[in-house]
Amino acid sequence: MLDVLAFVIIVLIASILAGIIGSLLGLGGGVIIVPMLTLIFGLDIRYAIGASIVSVIATSSGAAVAFVRDRMTNVRIGMVLEMATTVGALSGAALAAWLSAQWLGVIFGLLLLYSAYEMFRKREDGMLYQGKSDAFTERFRLEGTYEDPAMKKTIHYVPRHLAWAFPGMFGAGVISGLLGIGSGSFKVLVMDMIMGLPIKVSSATSNLMIGVTAAASAAVYFMRGDIQPLIAAPVAIGVLIGAFIGAKLMPSLKGSTLNKVFVPVIIFVALEMIYDALKH
Repeated sequence: MLDVLAFVIIVLIASILAGIIGSLLGLGGGVIIVPMLTLIFGLDIRYAIGASIVSVIATSSGAAVAFVRDRMTNVRIGMVLEMATTVGALSGAALAAWLSAQWLGVIFGLLLLYSAYEMFRKREDGMLYQGKSDAFTERFRLEGTYEDPAMKKTIHYVPRHLAWAFPGMFGAGVISGLLGIGSGSFKVLVMDMIMGLPIKVSSATSNLMIGVTAAASAAVYFMRGDIQPLIAAPVAIGVLIGAFIGAKLMPSLKGSTLNKVFVPVIIFVALEMIYDALKH
């Protein structure tokens, strides 16, 4: 009984830290949760993914409210793109049943390395997020404005290339359903690299989207028995607490600071996941 209680407490504390990182970077916490449960606690990756799916929903619920209140979230963009990610999430959840745990670990690690590479190339703060959009994107009236306390000015941005963002978001949905990470990093990349959104808007909007994406695939994992309450419950509670803390911290941080935190963490986690998968 004591061992079980200790396990729950340790997972809870670790999940709080994962929730803080996840909400700050729009990742959903799963990027940290899955490696933590597999590498540190030695759990089967399928149970880790099941718990991560639940934590992603908790993170989205906790952080999205604060980001919407601060007007960093572009709700219109999130809901338009969610059509593609939901279909992708259902496809990924179905595909996960056909892949071995070893392949899931390798795919997880490689995708994280790519994510870190793209974020390393990310622009610095201070760039103007203005420019000519395309006719298709303009029809949806997705441009927005938000106050940035860290930069002490109002940021206006004009999204572009919405049509190209749809296949990218479908892929992010597949990753979410397959690996249970919310695929927030890839949603951020699509909104940032393709649509030209500021990183804070991308992260905040990603936090809104990841919960919907995860909920679409959670039912599939639950029916397969991959969601274990003893694991998922402390993870969800911890990540939810961390998400609230991260949402409070985000407005005062610079986008470049988020990138500097994101890249080394993701590279380390990615290499650990690949090594652990290949040694079995």
